[in-house]
Amino acid sequence: MLTKDLLRVTRRGGGYRPLFVGDDEDARRLAARVTGVFQGHVGHPREELEDALTDLEGEAPDFKLVRGFASLLERDATFETRAEVDPVRARAAAFEAAEAVGVVTESERAEALERAAEAVGTSAAAVESSLYADLDARQVLAEFSPRWTPETLPARYDLSLAQTALFDATEVRVRSGDPKALVSTVKRLGLMYEIHAPTEATSPEAREVVVTGPDALFGRSRRYGVRFARLLRTVATGDDWELEATIDDRGTERTLHLSPEDVAVPGVDPVADPTYDSGVEREFAARFSSLDLDWDLVREPDLLAAGEHAVVPDFAFDYRHAPFRVFFEVMGFWTPEYVEKKLARFAELEDVAFLVAVDESLGVGEDVEELTDGAIPYRGHIRVKDVRDALRRYEAELVERSAAALPDELVPDADVTTIERLAAEYGVSESAVEGERFPEHERVGRTLVRPAVLASLADELHAGMAYVDAESLLADRGFEDASAVLAELGYRVEWEGLSGGTLRER
Repeated sequence: MLTKDLLRVTRRGGGYRPLFVGDDEDARRLAARVTGVFQGHVGHPREELEDALTDLEGEAPDFKLVRGFASLLERDATFETRAEVDPVRARAAAFEAAEAVGVVTESERAEALERAAEAVGTSAAAVESSLYADLDARQVLAEFSPRWTPETLPARYDLSLAQTALFDATEVRVRSGDPKALVSTVKRLGLMYEIHAPTEATSPEAREVVVTGPDALFGRSRRYGVRFARLLRTVATGDDWELEATIDDRGTERTLHLSPEDVAVPGVDPVADPTYDSGVEREFAARFSSLDLDWDLVREPDLLAAGEHAVVPDFAFDYRHAPFRVFFEVMGFWTPEYVEKKLARFAELEDVAFLVAVDESLGVGEDVEELTDGAIPYRGHIRVKDVRDALRRYEAELVERSAAALPDELVPDADVTTIERLAAEYGVSESAVEGERFPEHERVGRTLVRPAVLASLADELHAGMAYVDAESLLADRGFEDASAVLAELGYRVEWEGLSGGTLRER
C-alpha cells in the first residue's frame, strides 16, 4: 500500500477509478529508470538519491508515479549510518567544546572542532563529517536488492494503488466462485462481513461477501483501514472475482470497481495471518484438541446456507464413528447492529446441528438458545467441559444408532481383543460396543478373552512369580492390561522397591 499523498485517481463521471499503469510500455521504461537510479546510488547518501529522483520527476508525465515506484523500491533498500565517530558522541563533544570556546567566527568553530577531536581521540575532519551522519538525508544507501523487475514493478504498483484507494472504503462487495479463502482472511483480519447467496445473474457457486469498512465502526481507524486494504491481496489471488467498493471521498460517496483485469498479485502470497480470529478461539482449540474425545475439531468448515445469505462457522466437530458434524460459532465482541444481523442468520440456518459460545457481555444468550441447538455462555475463555457436555447430547443418539446396527451378539475372531479394537473393527464408538453380549468371551476390564485362554494362564501363573515374567507372558498372549487379568485370576503384585514386583495371592 502507498501513502495517501501518492494516490492517483480519476473522478470522471462521478466514479472513482485509480489511474492504473497496466501493461503500458512507457510505464515499464519509467520503472526501469527509477530502478536504475537506485542501483546507481549504492554507496551514496540518501539526499543524492532523492535529488536524482526529483530530477526524474520533472521528466515523467506524473511525479506521483515516480514517487510511487520509488516508494515500493525503497522497501528493498538498506540505508545505514557511516561515520568515523558515533554521531551522538561527536555532537556531545563538539557542543561542549563550542560552549567553552564561544563560537562566533569560523576560526573559533575550527578551534572547537579541534578540542572535540582531541576529546574523542580523532581528527577535526572526522568529527565534522560525523556530526550529522545519522540524519536520514546523510545516511548511505548500503544495499539494494529489488524483488521487482521493471516488468513486474508496474503490476505491484497497481495493486498498491488499489489498496490505497480501498483505505477509504466504507463497504466492499466481492463476488467469488470460491469465497471460503476470502472469508477466512476476512475473519482473521478482524473485519465484519456478511455472505449473500447467489442471484440469477451469477453462477450457482458464486457468493457475494460484503465487508464493512472502517468508516462504519466507531469512526475512522487507520489500523482497521490497513487491514481492510490488505484484504485485496487475497481477493486478487483468485482467477474469477469482481469487487465493488463504496468510497468515502472526502465526504462524497463514490463507487470503485475492480476485477482481475485491473490488478494482479505478482509473486505475493495471500495475507499470512494468525490461524485464529482471537485468543479465545486459539485457547479453546488447543485445549479441546488435547483431549482424547470422539470428536475431531475442524477449523472454518464449509459455508452454511442461511436464507439468501450464508454463514461460515468458526469450527465444526466431526464425529469419528459416523458421518455427523456439529457446527460451532464463537460469538465474541460485536457491535449491536452486527449482533442483530448474526441472530437473523441463525434463524435462517438450514437443518444443521449448531452450537454457539456466547460472550456473556452481549446479553443475547437466551435469543441464541432459541435459534440454535444451544448457547454456551463464556466470559474470558470457553470452558471445554461445557462444550463436551453439549456434545454428549448428540453422542447419546449416535451411540444408540450405532448399537442398533450391530448384531445381537458379537463374536470376535481373536482369542484376546479389546473394546477399543472391536469398536474400530465395526466403525463405531466404544460406548456402542460396551453394552453388547459376547457369548464366546469373558470381559476382563476393557479386554475380551476366551475362557480357555484364562484357564491356560491360570496354570502358568503362580504365586512368587516375578512380575516382569508374568507381564511378558500376558503380552505374548495379546493382553495390554496386565493388572486387570492378574486381578481376575486372583493375584496382586507385591512391590519390592526398585528391584521389581512379585505375584502374591489376593
